[in-house]
Amino acid sequence: MVGMDERELTELVNGVRDGTVAPDDAVDLLRRLPFTEVGDTLVDHHRALRQGMPEAIYGSGKSAEQCIEIVTELLAHGTGPVLLTRISADTEAAVLAVHPGGEAKAGCVLWRRPHPFRSARVLVVSAGTSDVPVVDECVVTLHAYGFSPDRLTDVGVAGLHRLLANLERITAADAIVVVAGMEGALASVIGGLTSVPVVAVPTSVGHGSGLDGITALLAMHASCASGITVVGIDNGFGAGCAIARMCP
Repeated sequence: MVGMDERELTELVNGVRDGTVAPDDAVDLLRRLPFTEVGDTLVDHHRALRQGMPEAIYGSGKSAEQCIEIVTELLAHGTGPVLLTRISADTEAAVLAVHPGGEAKAGCVLWRRPHPFRSARVLVVSAGTSDVPVVDECVVTLHAYGFSPDRLTDVGVAGLHRLLANLERITAADAIVVVAGMEGALASVIGGLTSVPVVAVPTSVGHGSGLDGITALLAMHASCASGITVVGIDNGFGAGCAIARMCP
């Protein structure tokens, strides 16, 4: 139970106080705080206590063996969700062979998805079908943080009637993630239709002067719909984390 949050730490302290947890056992549990060295990695077991959100594993650039080591550490010494992102199909297969049962989608794997404990109604919207991999990364991240998000895809501004046909779903949400490439205009449109937090994710989908997502990124930053939060290009994970901070 080392990857603990504030509630779990309180339970441990209370257990020592009332005699249900031996002091030596508590010391053994706390010994791995705040981090543990696992091969080349310093696994942060203290993050959930500091941030309210457990450490996620960014898999790009890591070998399958390194990913397995880190996942093993987090599963063995924690009770919360374990999220591995940005991995290849080969790494996904290798990690799931050692730790089966994870929810796998869009290069991400989630173990120990919590039962939904956040009541916020989150909607993840994409401008096009080509943006769906980023939507999927965001949805898996939201699952890791206890949300049950709704999805609405392929409602970009080139066919605005598709979005307006779903206006009730937009206005019913407590927070919205907008995923869009090309010129990124969908974030401004949705930002002008609702008062709830809107997190915009520019994607590298596009051609010509789309510049691999830079055009959408700059357009979202320049949005005339005030108060929109913008994360990095293709960063569905970051959008999910932003929602988790906004909707505790």
